[in-house]
Amino acid sequence: MKKSAIMISILAIAVSCGRGKTTMNSGGVGTSEDAAAIEVTADTLRTGDFESQIVTNGKLRAGDKASLAFPLTGSLAEVNVRNGQKVARGQILARLDRPDLQIAVRSAEDALAKARLDFYDIITGLGFSQSDTALVPKDLLSMARTRSGYSAAEDALARAKYEAEATILRAPFDGRVADIKLGRYDMVSTAPFCTIVGDGALSVDFPVMESEYASLSKGMGVSVMPFSDRSKTFKGTVTDINPLVGKNGQISVRASIGNDGTLLDGMNVKVILGRTVSDCLAVSKSAVVKKGEEYIVFKLIDGKASWTYVTVTGSNSDSYAIAGNDEKGSTISSGDVVITSGTVSLADGVPVKIVE
Repeated sequence: MKKSAIMISILAIAVSCGRGKTTMNSGGVGTSEDAAAIEVTADTLRTGDFESQIVTNGKLRAGDKASLAFPLTGSLAEVNVRNGQKVARGQILARLDRPDLQIAVRSAEDALAKARLDFYDIITGLGFSQSDTALVPKDLLSMARTRSGYSAAEDALARAKYEAEATILRAPFDGRVADIKLGRYDMVSTAPFCTIVGDGALSVDFPVMESEYASLSKGMGVSVMPFSDRSKTFKGTVTDINPLVGKNGQISVRASIGNDGTLLDGMNVKVILGRTVSDCLAVSKSAVVKKGEEYIVFKLIDGKASWTYVTVTGSNSDSYAIAGNDEKGSTISSGDVVITSGTVSLADGVPVKIVE
């Protein structure tokens, strides 16, 4: 009696363990037999245009940027700007206190006046009127200018004025002032006094993998989002593509973008490049599972999930463009139904139920 009860118990356990068992198919993929149907969502593939994207990170650069320094030394007589201030081209930023250079200008002006008198004396001595030097032959005129020192005096005055003008630092273009560290009365050397950043228009430098080189082109549209404010997106276009591959297998690309006043030189940003590719099969990213270096999707065939290797040919923020995997001998076509949810836990041959 006891033996009969034990045999019945063992038989019940064996039957229970045999339900829903998983076996391995010829490709080493788990298959499920007699399992309860799993509820999933699915989409039917259709051929169409696909907005392919390359997503990378970059750094903003000012359209114009210049470090300004005095070519002379001396103490600061004026500092007319502060960091962050907007300035216009030609605006005086600072001035050195160099009275010796102003004295040199006045002395050069006096020397030129004396040389002019000597020049006219020579012209008059040659029988010409000082009021009309145009009648003097060129060789005689050149001799008179040299002998009187008139030409040398003109050069000396120009040099003195140039050195005196060098005591004034002006903005070379419209922009913002940065990196001022000195104040009035401080001594300055020939090191940079400040930086002018022209951030009305900016460029963004970013790397792209060499495998994406064929998809790049000048004029290609980009979207730029600063990490400091992800709610903002700035549009731009690619202007430069460096035709050299760096040591990390990357290509340097530059794009120009506008600035609403919130972007700064040196900011880190997210960059998205987009292009339209025709005749593609697109699925949501949730439909694609990555196994090692391979990508798979589950097609719906006769109420069951069918493991299918695919090749990812493009991507954007929410979708992949896919094609069949020639190496694996798998195909995928327009009209195929692809499972889009619960794919991580699916196995080949699992019964599924489509839900809305």
